[in-house]
Parts: sequence; structure tokens; C-alpha cells
Amino acid sequence: MSAQWVPDVLGAPFAQRTLDLGTDAEGPVVATLVRSRARRLAALTGPLRGVDVLYVHGWSDYFFQVELARFWNGLGADFYALDLRKYGRSLRPGQTPGYIAALETYDEDIAAARAAIGDTGRLVLMGHSTGGLTLSLWAARHPGAAAGVVLNSPWLELQVGGFGRQALAPIIQARARFDPLGAHPEVDLGFYTRAQRELGSLPDAPDGWRPERGFPTHPGWLAAVVAGQAQVAAGLDVAAPVLTMLSTAWTPPMQWAPSLTSTDSVLVVDDIARAATRLGADVTIARIPGAVHDVFLSAPEPRAAAYAALRRWATRGALAR
Repeated sequence: MSAQWVPDVLGAPFAQRTLDLGTDAEGPVVATLVRSRARRLAALTGPLRGVDVLYVHGWSDYFFQVELARFWNGLGADFYALDLRKYGRSLRPGQTPGYIAALETYDEDIAAARAAIGDTGRLVLMGHSTGGLTLSLWAARHPGAAAGVVLNSPWLELQVGGFGRQALAPIIQARARFDPLGAHPEVDLGFYTRAQRELGSLPDAPDGWRPERGFPTHPGWLAAVVAGQAQVAAGLDVAAPVLTMLSTAWTPPMQWAPSLTSTDSVLVVDDIARAATRLGADVTIARIPGAVHDVFLSAPEPRAAAYAALRRWATRGALAR
């Protein structure tokens, strides 16, 4: 693990630290932790003083949400974001972008991040899409480690629904055994990226970090996701309070339509809302009218509604002092 915090591509006050995770078949593996600390007054007086937030991105993504970090910092929390192995800041030449054969492997990334953060306060986990699935499973395996879990459109269920996932699972698992790095047909037509660009919420990414149509997907990776979703369907026991945030509507991304700028075009949100009820005993579901897949990259009105819902949950519940 690198002992150095160095300036991040986002500029001040963001800094980054490289976390050494050893090697795999594709060579050296790292994760990258990005940090933005609360200013002194907020850290001393804010309702979330003593809270550390650890954010994990979704598929084909990396951390760039400056406004989100400022929100948490303004409440007194220190904000950390983890670019997982083979994503964004952590992607190295020769690696298969985003590839993982078991979501549990990310325990190593999260453990390294927690060691770098240190045991300074209460930990709040925040995950988007695939990151939300990963953190839900992690929190269930590590009871007591998190004081709260925030999920931003978590990928808790396959887009074909529970019955479709169960029907497809044996086929997905068989191909993962024999051809884990095989190619899948390209299904991302780039409409979600286009929607974010029309909204003006998506900055330009460094080359290769966030392709317009996403990373190619592979059987081994899909089998890992489906196995995680099956665990959610069977019921988890996340002991901490959970806030699940998602849009009120879904638009199939088969052709361009103006509704793609005001709905989720990645996940079937009603299926996700139902799946979220299986995460634990204390689950709040906040549906945001007009939101896109990443609710914090929506148009100004739904984005403001999302921040208001997050503020209410964080400052009126178990997190606030």
C-alpha cells in the first residue's frame, strides 16, 4: 500500500492514494482511494461530525462526483471514494476492464480502503449500481462494520426479473466455467451516456475510464453479479439502516426518446425497489421523480430532491449527533 496521498485528477481538495492488492493472472492489481475532508468548522460542529463515507462506483465507471463529496463534507463527514481494481484510476495496461469472477474478491479492496482511512469514526457505505450490490453483500457479511448504507440505484436484480434470472443462471454459470472471458453481444447503445450529456451532468473522462457504451462484458463477470443477486433474493441481514434511492420510472433503452433524460434507462426500478426490501429490517426506499440511473446526475429538480432525501435520512436518523 502506498503511504503517500498525492493530488488527484479532480484537483484540490481531492487527494488520492494507491492501494496495492498483489497480483493476479493479468499482473499487478491496485485499487485507488480518493479523499475529500470536511473543513474544520463543519468537522467540529456538523451533524455528521465523526462520520467517514466510503463511496463505490458502478459498472464502467469511476469516481468524479465532486458535488456529492461536497454534500457530505458540508455535513461534517470526511468523504472517501474507491476506484475498484481494474476501473478508472486503478485500471492498468493489459487488464480486462472491470472484470471480477466473484464479488467477494472486492473484500480486499474495501479492507485496504478501511486500513487507509483508519478507525476514526462511524463508517457510512454509499454505492451506485453494481457498487450498491457489492456493498450490500459486504455489509451483510460484516455486521457492525457500517453505521449506515446508502444505495443509489443498486443493481439488486437482473433486468429480466427474478424468474428470468433463475432461468438464465444455469446457462450463465456454465459459460462462466468454460469461457469466463468470452465476449457478450454489445447491448449498450450509448443512450444513457447521451442522456447525461444532454443534462450536462457528465464531465469528460480520462481516456478509457468511462466508455460511451460501457466496458465489454464477460460470462465470468455476469455470473458473479447473478450470484450476488441470488443472495439478495434469498434475503440479507444488513444490520445497519439502509437508504435505497432510485427513480420512479424506467424507460427501455432500445431507441432514443426524451424520457431517457428523466427516467432510469439501465435498471427496472420497480424490481429494484422490491428487491431492496430483502436487504434487512431497516430499509428506507426513496423514489425520486424525474431521476436518471445515477440520481445525483439528474436534472436540477430531481437532483435537489435526491439530496434533500439523503439529508433527511442522514441527519434525522442514527447517523446524526
